[in-house]
Amino acid sequence: MKAIAIRRYGGPDVVEYTELPDPKVGPDSVLVRVKAAGVNPVDWKVREGYLDGILDVHFPLIMGWDVAGVVQAVGGGVTEFKPGDEVIGYVRKDTVEHGTYAELVSAPVRTLALKPAALDWAAAGGLPLAGLTAYQGLVKALRVTTGETVLIHAAAGGVGTLAVQIAGALGARVIGTAREHNHRFLRELGAEPVMYGEGLVDRVREIAPEGVDAAYDLIGGDAVEVSAQLVADPSRIASITDFGVVARGGHYVWTRPDAADLAELAKLADQGRLKVPVASTFPLAQAGSAQALNAEGRTRGKIVLLMD
Repeated sequence: MKAIAIRRYGGPDVVEYTELPDPKVGPDSVLVRVKAAGVNPVDWKVREGYLDGILDVHFPLIMGWDVAGVVQAVGGGVTEFKPGDEVIGYVRKDTVEHGTYAELVSAPVRTLALKPAALDWAAAGGLPLAGLTAYQGLVKALRVTTGETVLIHAAAGGVGTLAVQIAGALGARVIGTAREHNHRFLRELGAEPVMYGEGLVDRVREIAPEGVDAAYDLIGGDAVEVSAQLVADPSRIASITDFGVVARGGHYVWTRPDAADLAELAKLADQGRLKVPVASTFPLAQAGSAQALNAEGRTRGKIVLLMD
């Protein structure tokens, strides 16, 4: 099969479009023919070696954790899926080696859910990791409920655009930070936009004088510090980038594969309550360019690889 792999850590120059053996399918896994694979910041961070201290990595390494595709075969113990099913998945395994930037991927059933019919392949491929990050942070860490006000830092990014919509579906009022040129876009998603940067606390208090009930940091920097000035209960602050949030009494969110959570995201999409903005698509062979664009951190929505 064709795949995108690396044989050592490094920059975009170590990315290879190559031929590798088809994956084996375990008793609790299915073989998925990939239609689309989302590109996420963690992908190029793994490539650069930034996560070597916490992840067990083996080379050659096929990159990628997001997938949308069609089940080709199922393992002997699988009852959840059958050949022909269209699925989405956050295929993170115990070791980092057999990823989703490939024509075929072997995916444990615990990482998959049926693809929402409302999404095309590109949108479906961009949903799993970003969607689960948004969902698990808002629902499981922050426990957002109807009538609350939530501040989302970096609301126009890949995770942020989904977090805005999920928080809205939960019945919350959403305030989102973004560059000014993204404000109209955020309003269309249902958020009240504010410019990030110096003076953010005052700008938020102008529209929410009592502060906010919860805050979700998707960008790092001083976002947790700012959030602490706006949220009364420190346990209602979560971050995907700042481990220091735990010492403050908040939550660090490391996204977990979860079939039930994926199914909830698919349900929201099929109800028309969750759209996946796709910023750009690339063919599989141009994965290095897709990662370079993602690393710039300026895209609105998701970057997705499409199979030929």
